[in-house]
Amino acid sequence: MSAPFSPIVAGLWRLAKWSMSAEALASWTSDVLDQGVDTFDLADIYGSYSCEGLFGAALRVEPGLRDRLRIVTKCGIKSVSPQRPDHTRHAYDTSRVHIVRSVESSLRALGTDRVEVLLLHRQDPLMDPAEVAAAFDDLEHSGKVRAFGVSNFTPSHFAMLSAHVRQQLVTNQVEASVLRVDPIHDGTFDQCLERRIRPMVWSPLGGGRLFTADTPEVLRVRAALRSVADRRGVSLDTVAYAFLLRHPSCPHPITGTQRLDRIVAAVAAVDLELTREEWFDLYCAARGSPLP
Repeated sequence: MSAPFSPIVAGLWRLAKWSMSAEALASWTSDVLDQGVDTFDLADIYGSYSCEGLFGAALRVEPGLRDRLRIVTKCGIKSVSPQRPDHTRHAYDTSRVHIVRSVESSLRALGTDRVEVLLLHRQDPLMDPAEVAAAFDDLEHSGKVRAFGVSNFTPSHFAMLSAHVRQQLVTNQVEASVLRVDPIHDGTFDQCLERRIRPMVWSPLGGGRLFTADTPEVLRVRAALRSVADRRGVSLDTVAYAFLLRHPSCPHPITGTQRLDRIVAAVAAVDLELTREEWFDLYCAARGSPLP
């Protein structure tokens, strides 16, 4: 699979709160696909283990959608939920048995025979890389997973796992935004550049804080975004996405909204290349200080 993700990814972690019927969700999915967004991000635990099933119900309404889209899902977190009565406490589990069982459960919920990308959701202090490698081999050989990656891994943990698995890890999904530039400095984006892979980015709008919070940091960053947005004739969120896309690691931002106009604004960022001056204005606003 040469291109695991579309430039913008549709995130479905809030799907259970959207209160959409399967028919409405199928129509929404088709509209999102029409915007050039063909990758949909999920995890087994989203919506207390309900979001994969909700998306699967929509795919059953319109079976032709499945071959038009790519599914990313995650496993490795065991959440306490009525849907998982055997989970007695919140914990991580990256054992071979848990990974394989989680994927099989996800496939049943989604009503599909494969997912395009599987990510390990969090770093597990007890992770045995040999067990992960065995699980990845099982899932690849059975055709249930096409590619593998990780989420929220430090560069050292990513490198350690990469040394043990046969497959190339295709991404590291991390939090980043103009309000959180840590991956630029902590080696995460550097490692992606080194390995020629593209990171995925969750919470690219700071969890909505860019529009709602009134802290000095957010007000400072919002003003910088507004200056660029007004000059370029685009929305504030388009500029926020463009800030991420301008980094040479070429991150894939993940939206978290059901509003199609907000997804259109994210897609518009793909064609908005910020100048170095514009990017550094935003970067300095994020830092709260000028460059040294």
